[in-house]
Amino acid sequence: MIKASDLRQREIINITDGKKLGFISDLDIDVEEGRIRAIIVPAPAKILSVFGKGGDYVIPWEKIKKIGSDVILIELSDFAEPKKGM
Repeated sequence: MIKASDLRQREIINITDGKKLGFISDLDIDVEEGRIRAIIVPAPAKILSVFGKGGDYVIPWEKIKKIGSDVILIELSDFAEPKKGM
């Protein structure tokens, strides 16, 4: 069993392009079914953006391919820009 606090310490990497996305900031949980629907990773702030950040990456749980001891590998071939306002 893996605790949510353990997941937060693992870096998220997209195996499609090798891009490092960062670390989990939150989880989207389906309370009725008792399962994780998605992991949420904060997008890097824009260099010239002083007041706001760029949004969040919302990664569906089904896109996780492997949870290792120090990284989580995801596969997103149709990777989109982060969602704002999350």
